[in-house]
Amino acid sequence: MSLAIVHSRAQVGVLAPAVTVEAHLANGLPTLTLVGLPEATVKESKDRVRSAILNSSLEFPARRITLNLAPADLPKDGGRFDLAIALGILAANGQIPIMALHDVECLGELALSGAIRPVQGVLPAALAARDAGRALVVPKENAEEACMASGLTVFAVEHLLELVGHFNAQEPLSPYRANGLILQSRPYPDLSEVQGQIAAKRALLVAAAGAHNLLFSGPPGTGKTLLASRLPGLLPPLDEREALEVAAIQSVASPVPLNSWPQRPFRHPHHSASGAALVGGGSRPQPGEITLAHHGVLFLDELPEFERRVLEVLREPLESGEIVIARARDKIRFPARFQLVAAMNPCPCGYLGDPNGRCRCSSEQVQRYRNKLSGPLLDRIDLHLTVAREATALAPTARSDDNSANAAAHVAAARTLQQQRQGCANAFLDLPGLRTHCPLSTADERWLESACERLTLSLRSAHRLLKVARTLADLEQAKHISRAHLAEALQYRPATQ
Repeated sequence: MSLAIVHSRAQVGVLAPAVTVEAHLANGLPTLTLVGLPEATVKESKDRVRSAILNSSLEFPARRITLNLAPADLPKDGGRFDLAIALGILAANGQIPIMALHDVECLGELALSGAIRPVQGVLPAALAARDAGRALVVPKENAEEACMASGLTVFAVEHLLELVGHFNAQEPLSPYRANGLILQSRPYPDLSEVQGQIAAKRALLVAAAGAHNLLFSGPPGTGKTLLASRLPGLLPPLDEREALEVAAIQSVASPVPLNSWPQRPFRHPHHSASGAALVGGGSRPQPGEITLAHHGVLFLDELPEFERRVLEVLREPLESGEIVIARARDKIRFPARFQLVAAMNPCPCGYLGDPNGRCRCSSEQVQRYRNKLSGPLLDRIDLHLTVAREATALAPTARSDDNSANAAAHVAAARTLQQQRQGCANAFLDLPGLRTHCPLSTADERWLESACERLTLSLRSAHRLLKVARTLADLEQAKHISRAHLAEALQYRPATQ
């Protein structure tokens, strides 16, 4: 039979749709035609595959070869289909049995010598192959990554001849054995290294316990960046599902060592970053900083220095937890469930309100500086805190209980309570969940409504305030929200948005 079918996977965002490589040999002048909407890199695979087969001492058929990458309306790019194309040609020519390819998917780029080179985006393909009930053949460099999909049979190969011997039952390959997904911890900077700033540490604890967005405002040198860098060390470790999601994003974005993947991401883009760098994009859409911060922290230092149009693109992801990048031919959806932590100065010079009177900014300059941040964006930040300058002490003595380990234990207890009660962190509660899990007494409800009216808070701000109060109650393991929790939550909201 001169028709062979090989299974492979494309890469579209963080998804791996199935691609069927069909190879047909017919009589006629020796040619090789590749169809199925291939991009330039896929078209070049014809020459790579021909040289790899010949240099592996295998026969390249001198016949009319037609290769179809189905479905035809799905764009294909990269060298990930080289191995599947080569196997399809060899199977159609009778050099390997066609039936041996039925329950196997293949990924890999071929060198001219027949060696198999690694490709990006293997983990999403591995998860999809496992769900389809097939084994996966990958380059040896990608084997550890593919084995993160537990329950998947993985074959790791270095050369095309290894696969020919395996499929012909001459030298069968053993499934690759790895440790699978191991959650490895790397020490984060400790909270005890922050001098003073009791109120800021409390806000950091609340933000970690409920996954709330946080904004620090204060003069230079007060520890805003120092505090933000301690947040990942307070968050609970990733569970297996979250770790796989983070790993899949890193697999698509860039080759990152496996030992860094199970960590909660901490992204710190410079304020000169463009909108595409922040949310993703390009002719072949790639994930941006907000997707790379999925299940982690996105820290924006010097927040007003970002272009306003760049900051405005954060509004929808902060609400929905995802970003949709639309192109003429397709829409690609990237996950973006991140925790925003931002820092800013109170004025252009940074010393507004300093007791020494160092600020020389006019009221117009201050207003222009603050107008760089829109009300709708600030409305989506749950905790606003002014960080004051502490007294100078070159050798401060920290309290023995003022460290990340103790704070993380409180956060873990609060998060466990939230998972048992509603299945998510408080910051992600929807309106029905808010009504169910954040009930108030009649007196407290009227008191809160009156306070929101006096502070001219929007309805969104009131809902976020209620979520913060729920987190404060969870930190105390309290079943109901009290007036004290509402009062403390109000302190984290500015009077005007």
